[in-house]
Amino acid sequence: MMRNTRYSQAAIAIHWLAAMLIFSAIAMGVYMTQLQMSPMRLKLYNWHKWLGVTILAVSVVRLAWRMANRPPADLPMPAWQQRAAHSAHWAMYFLFFAVPLSGWTYSSAAGFPVVVFGLLPLPDLVAPDTQLAATLKSLHIGLALSLGGIAVLHVAAVLKHQLLDRDGILSRMAPWNFRRVQT
Repeated sequence: MMRNTRYSQAAIAIHWLAAMLIFSAIAMGVYMTQLQMSPMRLKLYNWHKWLGVTILAVSVVRLAWRMANRPPADLPMPAWQQRAAHSAHWAMYFLFFAVPLSGWTYSSAAGFPVVVFGLLPLPDLVAPDTQLAATLKSLHIGLALSLGGIAVLHVAAVLKHQLLDRDGILSRMAPWNFRRVQT
């Protein structure tokens, strides 16, 4: 008997929530760094930190869910595509944690506290250190751009499968009942 090829509603909800948060954080990060120093820029930095902490929390839930729940069966495709997909997924899981943690550590090293929603101060992960802050800033940006790049490749692969291969891959993770495209 063949296993279901659709993810659970919980996995789908976590996936799309994480995707929206991550794309929002990346877009906000790019935008806010282009602004001149202003109250709006400072507000966006705080919102960006809040998004990062939220992404970290959602990532913990996502990984716990993934470890406790078996994913659906892979769709038939060449082995190299399955390996590429699995590698990209695990790289994204790593980056789901590495990006927010590097941002939090950078903020600590720069001497700027992370106060979630303006209410919950998080502990500094390192002592203030300008040289370390510069290194961590570059690391955070590099990791975030890597996550964005892998996410774009992920979307491109889904579109390739959906529109060219017509194998119905989008129906596995779509929040609606998306039917397989017929040839």
